[in-house]
Amino acid sequence: MNNRARMKWLKRFVLLLAVLLAVAVALPFFITLDDYIPQIEKEVSASIQQPVTIKSIRFGALPLPHITVEGIKVGTDNNIQLGKIKLTPDLFSLLQPPRVITRIDIDSMTLTRNALMQIQAWRKSGSTSPPQQPPQFRIENILLHNARIDLDKTAFGPFEASVSLDGKGVPRNVSIATQDGKLKLHIKVAKSKYLIDASAKSWRLPLGPALMFDDLSIKGTATANDARFDEIRAGLYGGSVTGKTTLAWQQGLQLRGKFDISHLELQPVTALLSPGTRISGKLDAAPVFSAAAASADRLTEALRLETPFDIQNGILNGVDIEKAATSMSKQGSSGGETRFQQLSGHLLREHGGYAFTQLRITSGSIAVVDGNVNISPKQALSGRIQTRLAAVGDIPLNVGGTVDKPMLYPTGGTMTGAAIGTVILGPGLGTSLGAKVGGWAEGLFGKQKKGAPPKK
Repeated sequence: MNNRARMKWLKRFVLLLAVLLAVAVALPFFITLDDYIPQIEKEVSASIQQPVTIKSIRFGALPLPHITVEGIKVGTDNNIQLGKIKLTPDLFSLLQPPRVITRIDIDSMTLTRNALMQIQAWRKSGSTSPPQQPPQFRIENILLHNARIDLDKTAFGPFEASVSLDGKGVPRNVSIATQDGKLKLHIKVAKSKYLIDASAKSWRLPLGPALMFDDLSIKGTATANDARFDEIRAGLYGGSVTGKTTLAWQQGLQLRGKFDISHLELQPVTALLSPGTRISGKLDAAPVFSAAAASADRLTEALRLETPFDIQNGILNGVDIEKAATSMSKQGSSGGETRFQQLSGHLLREHGGYAFTQLRITSGSIAVVDGNVNISPKQALSGRIQTRLAAVGDIPLNVGGTVDKPMLYPTGGTMTGAAIGTVILGPGLGTSLGAKVGGWAEGLFGKQKKGAPPKK
């Protein structure tokens, strides 16, 4: 073949490629798949027992042949919305089953809290269904773009995700990352276990209290029945938290764990966890906790937590202990604040209430040398604290009121002693000495057993 013939052949080949490319580009405009929408909607709706609507279905040829489905809504309240799904098949697998979908791209997916519950119900119903015929399709990879989960008053996302599946449709690797890069999660399958590795930077918790983590690292394993996180490390609010926890769900939900908390700044944390509680300082604690409930929304009320605690250089707002110990007011004392160098004790949380025991407070010229305070599930306060003034001595005070408005009352013995001392020696010194003697006598002859209600 001479050069002239070769050039002529090359021109024809280039022309043929140009025609094929033009056909590939134009073909989707002449092939419509919308006629299949009613049948697809009917079959999918019957499969998941939820109404499904589809806006359009298109065929595309470039860069690889694919099908694009747009405007997908699932559920009566549109709890699941998918902006666009693109399916890219393995062309050679289309000749015989199983047909292989090498990649599914899902763009702009939105799930609500109800949607998550519905998906769980679909899984349960599918697990009890009779054996089906060999699968006609096999999916290798699923990619999510611009996905979002709406959880009532908060949301998770937008995020990107990729899932690779084995020949049986079981996920092998899962990667999730928020678009701002603050949270990354990787799950890898190792035999019958899932290896979990999560990390976060400057990330706010989307569920429950909106705690802000400077950094967070979680590593653990999960099975079909439980998840064990043996390495949890977090930096937040000037302090650090390390620990481990286990969550099981074979029969209801069971939660167990323990943490070590060091130098955590309390004020911003209590503002999120318990807005009525107003206290500041650096916290050290070692909580051990457990809970068992039928569902996730019941775990909080079933939580049992126990820990020693020590708070350094803080302020207890809403009550002035020194004023309450010296005023001897029958109406009680409320308001003000108590600045302290140290506040320590033991906390037990169960049945929705809190019990503080072995309380010790060091605050300038006054100290609490022993105390027991209870907080009921309705935020009512009760208990007694034994105060010690440098110039007077021990004066017991009853605790009442609520978390929002705590009250301190002098005990009956203290009031009686103060009255007698005032009559004999006059106001001031007589009142103080009488209160001291009254408190001492009450402690000697009327000392309560641990856990008994305070005397009035």
